[in-house]
Amino acid sequence: MPRKYLSTKLRSFLLTVSTIHTSETLIGMLLAVLVGALSGLGAVAFRWMLTNFNYLFFDVGGKALGFLGQYYVILIPAAGGLLVGPLVYFFAREAKGHGVPEVMEAVALRGGRIRPRVAFVKAFASAICIGSGGSVGREGPIVQIGSSVGSTIGQLFKMPPDGVRTLVACGAAGGYLSNI
Repeated sequence: MPRKYLSTKLRSFLLTVSTIHTSETLIGMLLAVLVGALSGLGAVAFRWMLTNFNYLFFDVGGKALGFLGQYYVILIPAAGGLLVGPLVYFFAREAKGHGVPEVMEAVALRGGRIRPRVAFVKAFASAICIGSGGSVGREGPIVQIGSSVGSTIGQLFKMPPDGVRTLVACGAAGGYLSNI
């Protein structure tokens, strides 16, 4: 009796799967998984960059500025800020700020469209800022990086605005969850 019940359930499941094999639902699910995975990888790469910039600024820079004594810790965050400002200004102004408000603005006003370069500029600028001792967190940048990945995938597949918004949310969640 349990075997027959199991085979009936399996047959029912396979029929359901066969009816959605090319549906938008399946494509959307596969894209959501792809965006989540890429956002997670982006978060891992971002944390790697943080570690390396921190080493560069405080270990290498600290030794180079050792003649200042302990006061070098004042100059390093200022140098990081001087690097981040022009980087964001000239390459992607959407990468300014904390990250989450900019994603919300893109979803509300632009149908979730975020330029692909925002992920790279945000990752690089935030890693410099945090690595040099800037008083910001890494959650906002990770959310914006993941959202940019989702938006880029949605635009590559020429999805409608609702689909792009959904992938932006998948990217934000994928990046954030990989940071926990």
